[in-house]
Amino acid sequence: MSTTDLPFRATTSEACDWLATQTGTPWTLARLLEHELTPYVWLDYDPAYPDLFGDANGGYAAPIFFEDDIARLAAGSEDVLITITKDAYKIVARLPEPGFTRPLADLRFQKKDIEKLAGRLKHAAQAPAEKARPAAAESQLGIGKAEVLAAFGPIVRMNLEKALDDAIGIFGDDGARVKASVRKSKRNAVWNPVTLALGLHDVYRAPLGALKRAFKTHDCLLDWNENWEQSLRLLNK
Repeated sequence: MSTTDLPFRATTSEACDWLATQTGTPWTLARLLEHELTPYVWLDYDPAYPDLFGDANGGYAAPIFFEDDIARLAAGSEDVLITITKDAYKIVARLPEPGFTRPLADLRFQKKDIEKLAGRLKHAAQAPAEKARPAAAESQLGIGKAEVLAAFGPIVRMNLEKALDDAIGIFGDDGARVKASVRKSKRNAVWNPVTLALGLHDVYRAPLGALKRAFKTHDCLLDWNENWEQSLRLLNK
C-alpha cells in the first residue's frame, strides 16, 4: 500500500495495514494508541448541544485524547466512549454524563499523523548505534526537572513541579531523586524515571497505561524503557 492509498481519515484497519507495509511488523489499535496516535470520531450535528458544534452544522471530527477514554480503548473495549473531547472550535469540552458512545468502526486516524509516526519509526531504525544518546554521567543517572515535567506532568493530577522542588517522599533523595546529582546545586538534580514512575503509580495512582506509553514515546525515556519493562515484570504489573 502506497502513501496515496492512505485515506485522509483512515480506519483502524487501514492505518494498521499501511503501517505494517512501512515497518514490516504487525499493528493493532492498542499499538496505534501506544504510539500516541490520536483517534477521531465524526459527530453529526446535534441541536441538543449547540455549544459543542457552533457553526459546524454538518458535524465535525472529534478527537479522543482523554487518558481514561484512551485507556478503555487500549484495553480492548467493544465500543468507543468519549467523555472529554474538543468542540468544533478546538476548545476542550467535557461531554454530558455518561459521555458519547460510538461503534469501534467509527474510529479514524489522520493521514498526516500516521505518516509522521512512520517517519519517526524509520528514522529510529536507521539511526546508527554510535549516535545514540551518550550513556554518560547525568543522563545515565536520571532525567532533569524539565524532562520529568514533559514526560509525567500530563499524566498526574498534582502540581508536579512543586513536588519536585519540595523533594519530599518519592521526589526526594530517599525516593527517585539521585542524591549524587545535588551535591553542588539543586539545579543539577535528576530523577530516576523508573523509580519515579513506579512511585507515581503506587502513591499517586498515575495510570499504568499512560506511564507505559511515556517510556515508549518520550526521547528522554527511551533509554530507560528496558529497565522500566523489567521492573514491571518483576512486580507482575
